[in-house]
Amino acid sequence: MYTPPSFAETDLAGLDWLLARDPFATLVTTGADGLPLATHLPVLYARDGERVRLEGHWARPNPQAGHAGPALLVVHGPHHYISPDWYPDKAEMARVPTWNYAAAHLYGTLEPLHDEAALASIVARLGERFEPGVGGRWRYDHDDPRERRQLRGIVGFRFVASRIELKFKLNQNHPPANVQGAIDGLRGVPGENATEVAALMADRLSRRGPT
Repeated sequence: MYTPPSFAETDLAGLDWLLARDPFATLVTTGADGLPLATHLPVLYARDGERVRLEGHWARPNPQAGHAGPALLVVHGPHHYISPDWYPDKAEMARVPTWNYAAAHLYGTLEPLHDEAALASIVARLGERFEPGVGGRWRYDHDDPRERRQLRGIVGFRFVASRIELKFKLNQNHPPANVQGAIDGLRGVPGENATEVAALMADRLSRRGPT
């Protein structure tokens, strides 16, 4: 991922935030024909210091299912269009539009999981992670043979990251007045993305030292 130094994040708390906000990621591998394969799926995230692990599962018919080896996992964050009209120096500096966003690219190794116990654990933990958010009460029941049979339709995976790139592109390359102008502009735009990007920009602006 192209990441100018001013947009690079080194604190993995940023990754924690991204995956708490939206644990629906894009998993990219290379197929037998040399072409890329991508799957969009929910993931279970765990971090112990610098060690990052994600788990999930594919549908068994998915051509990517069972892939072992190198992979890229893309984590998506909020994003929004930024109008140059929001910058106080727009005329003087001939400012142009841009797009602000937060994202992470995780490079690592995939290990496919086929045994029933591992698959049952992933399915159960996915339910525990997401059911409360919708007010649901579903729980995986391993004692129900019908639910155990459905495990045959999936292949699990464990992904261990070896390199993590975090990019928070939030106008850090602009003077503070421009950043504040963009924050104010976003706050007048409806939608969660605008609100979240404005909050991230305000946070990064508050961290700047005296200019």
